[in-house]
Amino acid sequence: MPTILETIANQQRTEHLSRNYYDYDNEYSSSHKNALSTGDEKGKGQVGDTGPVGGLTDINTRTDNLGRNYYDPNNPYGPTHSNALSTGDEKGKGQVGDTGPVGGLTDINTRNDNMSRNLYKLLDQYSSIHKNAISDGDEKGKGQLGDTGPVGGLTDINTRNDNVARNIYSPFDQYSSTHKNAISDGDEKGKGQVGDTGPVGGLTDINTRSDNLARNLYNPFDQYSSTHKNAISDGDEKGKGQLDDTGPVGGLTDINTRDDNLGRNYYRPFNEYSSRHKNAISDGDEKGKGQIDDTGSVGGLTDINTRIDNTGRNKFKLTHTYPDFEY
Repeated sequence: MPTILETIANQQRTEHLSRNYYDYDNEYSSSHKNALSTGDEKGKGQVGDTGPVGGLTDINTRTDNLGRNYYDPNNPYGPTHSNALSTGDEKGKGQVGDTGPVGGLTDINTRNDNMSRNLYKLLDQYSSIHKNAISDGDEKGKGQLGDTGPVGGLTDINTRNDNVARNIYSPFDQYSSTHKNAISDGDEKGKGQVGDTGPVGGLTDINTRSDNLARNLYNPFDQYSSTHKNAISDGDEKGKGQLDDTGPVGGLTDINTRDDNLGRNYYRPFNEYSSRHKNAISDGDEKGKGQIDDTGSVGGLTDINTRIDNTGRNKFKLTHTYPDFEY
């Protein structure tokens, strides 16, 4: 006897099978009429090896597309088709044979026009030895003719000749480190030193250096150093350095300023300020704040009096401390 679950399952299966167009006597498969392309919208599969493929809409669309195509199995497109070869129309571009043209009609006409504008031909090709490549007095050629010929066009040659004419130096009077215009000999041109003891620079350089040296207080016989009198603190404004280990440091103004500052200082090496100095300890004056021992007061006189006054106003005493409010 089937269970309740099996009974419900059989009822559901029967209901679903009643909705299915296909059944055991009409099973759907790749050979079913609804799976084959037979002229309706349902079937798509090819019947045999030569039958159509697709539904009715697919077949009609394909037929329409093929009807628009200029090429067909009896007129296939390929590299030898008239529309693929350059035969004088715009369609074909490929070369016919080894000597035929390449490109469509527009390509051929454009190429012919460009070649007619070209100054050079197959019988007059441009090269490094062409007259328009060699410097022979016109603007076109730039290359040197032989080993001694000029270089450049006419403008280049004229410009070079003009520049060379302005140059005071020549192959017979070349500029070098030993030329008179390179050596410091009293004029403005030469700057280089003559020998090991000669001057350096032009006339202005020499005069400026001489003027600067004349203004300099120091010279090779009185050179400035850390032991020079103008470097040592000896009572004038110039020297700042300490003389030996006990001498002063600084110029006269530095020394006087330091002496004045030290004179204003209450504390001396024999009365140095520290945590135990009387002016640091709370002993009844305003200066000292520090506590003496563990039971002494803290603060200056005003601090102590203020604390005593505040304590006197406090209703809580040492015997009735907060939070004990009752007396």
